[in-house]
This record gives sequence, structure tokens and C-alpha cells, in this order.
Amino acid sequence: MKKIELSEDEHTKYEKTRIIGSRALQISMGAPILVKLSQKDLEDISFNPIEIAKKEYAAGVIPMKVKRLPPQGRMRTEMRKSTD
Repeated sequence: MKKIELSEDEHTKYEKTRIIGSRALQISMGAPILVKLSQKDLEDISFNPIEIAKKEYAAGVIPMKVKRLPPQGRMRTEMRKSTD
């Protein structure tokens, strides 16, 4: 079995999908958008909450933590660092 090593600011494709999906749900329920988007940008992506969440993820501004259970069995909590 292939061992995957991730640093603190990396997520698996499953974690990334879960984060973007959860954030898109929040946006669709009226949460404020955390990145600056012009009206034209919003129209270009058809006000799609998933696309907005992807832009937030790429900017590193989604305030969500990921809990991973390493092979040793102790819980480890990580949060993606923003790239300011």
C-alpha cells in the first residue's frame, strides 16, 4: 500500500471536496463571501456557490479545520494556512 505524506497546508482530494461542498452550502444559505468578486466575475460563474467556494479555497480563506486520524491512533487537527 502506498503511503501518502501531507504537510499541514495540503489536503487530500476527499478533504478538499468536503471543504468546498460544505462552504458552498453555507454560501447558498446566505453566508458572506470571503473573497472580493466583482459583479462581472459573479455573472461569469453564474453566481454558482460551488465556483465561489473553489475561489475561496484557492485563496486560502475558508476557516475550516480538518481532523485526521494518523496510523498511531491519536487525533491530529490541522487548518490550512492562508497564503497572504
